[in-house]
Order: sequence, then structure tokens, then C-alpha cells
Amino acid sequence: MLVTMSNKELHRLSVIQAVIEKRLRRRDAASQLDLTERQVQRLMNRYRESGAAGLTDARRGKPGTHRIDETLRHRILSLLRENYVGFGPTLAAEKLQERHGITISVETLRCWMTADGLWIPHARRQPRIYQPRQRRDCLGELIQIDGSHHDWFEGRAPKCCLLVYVDDATGRLMHLRFCQSESAFVCVAVMRYLTDRQVQRLMNRYRESGAAGLINARRGKPGTHRIDEALRHRILTLLREKFGRAINELNITGICANTSSARGRVERAHLTLQDRLVKELRLRKITTPETANAFAAESIVDYNRRFAKEPRHDFNVHRALDADDNLDLILTWREPGRVSKSLTVQYDKTLYSLEDNDKSRQVMGQYIEIYHYPGGKIELRANGTALPCSAYDRLVEIAEVLKEAVLDEWINMHTILPLEL
Repeated sequence: MLVTMSNKELHRLSVIQAVIEKRLRRRDAASQLDLTERQVQRLMNRYRESGAAGLTDARRGKPGTHRIDETLRHRILSLLRENYVGFGPTLAAEKLQERHGITISVETLRCWMTADGLWIPHARRQPRIYQPRQRRDCLGELIQIDGSHHDWFEGRAPKCCLLVYVDDATGRLMHLRFCQSESAFVCVAVMRYLTDRQVQRLMNRYRESGAAGLINARRGKPGTHRIDEALRHRILTLLREKFGRAINELNITGICANTSSARGRVERAHLTLQDRLVKELRLRKITTPETANAFAAESIVDYNRRFAKEPRHDFNVHRALDADDNLDLILTWREPGRVSKSLTVQYDKTLYSLEDNDKSRQVMGQYIEIYHYPGGKIELRANGTALPCSAYDRLVEIAEVLKEAVLDEWINMHTILPLEL
């Protein structure tokens, strides 16, 4: 008969045999096995009755006493196949508890799903392969945009973001802009700057999914005050719609790069700038983003002289603006707003009152477009026409009322009563 034994049991076997053969005292055997003498005697009796098999664990090969019933296991796996395809073990365990009243350990469910083929552990998954691609052929055919959050001023100023525009065909820096975050207004401002220099109408624009994002803590490990993923996705989707609408009107196609490998050209530019540009700012004693933006043009020339490459073709894809292109209207943040019966529109916690005229009355109860310009100007437009309006800030009025109410309460609480003699 074949007996499977562990190393501990093999050691116990040799000691018990030595005691039975009177080569070792029972007291010494108990000391070696860390057992009592009575327990050693029991092991000796089991060895005399059953041999080596008597020293093995009697529960080996038998089902556990706390095992989950097979019927419940099959039921859970059936529910997972029917209703929760693609769910991870943690989420599946939560849904089983919420919807079916079945409480199961996440790790137990993970083992079952792995054995049944419903879940592949991350360690067993095939890595995604990112194959290299050739550079584009012409200057301006594809531009990569990304923001680099870094301590650019080495503690001389707060951390900020450097918005980098890199041409894919040549690796040439098209523009640098220091800003607080990668906001849509910053992207619009850079677009306006580039179009004023006759560098617009790019055939394709290659930008990061969060290039217009307002989330500063997305680099590195998630922070304790990180934004919820659902809210983050909502913000990024909204900003892609707003910035995408502007570039589409300029006949520019936006391509979202969801990985750092897809925007490798601009990522490598970040590393170079974080090494060289930081030291240049230190040598020139630049301590503000405004001064750094003024120095950016000189830095771009030096970078391109050292690292830019020649394109395969000399044709420049940049084209001039059309006569009907109005950058002031295109490069704006637009939101729909409904005109109330009192000819008012609410936007950004502010109430705007339309002038009472025929055009304003025609759009009563309808949605009009609210144009928010990068400079902060707000304009209400309907059917391509601007509607005269005036702003009425309700929050300021409410704050004044609350301020007076709090002041009155404070005076009432701290009034000094005259002493009665």
C-alpha cells in the first residue's frame, strides 16, 4: 500500500521507530516531537496496529467538515453564467448578496470562477502588445497633446501643468503652455494662439483622453481625496464633447489615446523637458508660470534645434483659415440653456435676464446656446444671433441677506445688558 506522508510525518515515523526499537527513550522522543509522553505512547500504539499509515492525518483525502454544499456551488455558478457574465469576483459576490441573499467569500468565489473558466486571474492573462508605428509623413499631419504635472519651479512656485504640443512627423515642439490644469479653456487658448500663427487645420489631432481634464491627482497612486471614477468619467466625457466640438468645426479629427504607449512621442518629450527645462528655469531664476510662458518660445527653438527630425515629405499640411471661420465663436465653451417664462436663463449659478423684445419672446420656453468665452464673457445666442441680456447674481444677493441675518443674530447674542443696582 502506498502511503503519502509530509516531511513532518516522515520525521515522526523515524522517531517512533527508534522508540519501538529501544534506541530512544520515550521521554527524549516527546522532547524531539514537542509532544507529551502519553501522546508518544498513542503514536506507538497506532504504529504497531496500522504501520506508517497510522501516523498520517486521518482526514487526508476526505471532504472538509466546513465545506460548502455542492448544490449551492452549482446554483451560484449557474447564476453567474446567466446574469453576471464579465463580472469580477468582488462585484459578483456583492450582487449575489444584494439580489439573491447568498453570502459567499470573495476568495472562494474567485477560486470557483477560475476553475469554471468564468474568471482569468491577472497573472495568467496575456499582456497587451503595443506594436510600434511609423511616424507620419508630413509636418502638421498629426499633433500629440498631453499635459505634464510636475514641480517645474522646484519649490519656487506651486506645482503646475505644462501643456505640450508635439508634431508626430518631426518630433518638433509646436507649443508649450504653463497652466494650473489641463482645462478645456487652456486647450482653446492654445488653439487660438496656433491659428493666429497660421498653424491650424491639422488633418488629425492626437490627444490624450484626459487632455481637457480637470483632475490633477490622476498621476501616480490614487490619493485620499481622489475624485470618484464615475464622476471622473463624466467630466472627461463632457470635456471631450466640448473640446471635440470646437476642433470638429475646424475640420480637425480628435483621436483619443487611452495609454501612454499610444502617445509615446509626447511622453518622451515630457522626460526631456522635465530634465532640461527645469534646469533652464532655475538658471534664469524664473518663478512664475507667466514668466515661464514668455521664455517658452526661446525654449522651443532650442529644443527643436537639438531634437527635431526632418519629415519624409516637405509638404506642410497646415492650411489657412477659411473666410467664414470665426475663431471667437468656434473656440468657446457652449452649453444649452432654457429660457423661462420670465425671460431668464440660468448658467453657472448665475441668472441672466434677457431684454424684453420680439426676438427674446420668440425663444420663450425654448433652449438657446450659452457661449462662454475664454476671457470670461458670457453671451446668449439663438439661431446664430446674440440676444441682449444682463446678469443677475442670485448668490451674491442671498449671501448679503444671510450676512445681515447672521450679523443681527450675533448682535442679539452679544448685547451687553445693563446691570441692575
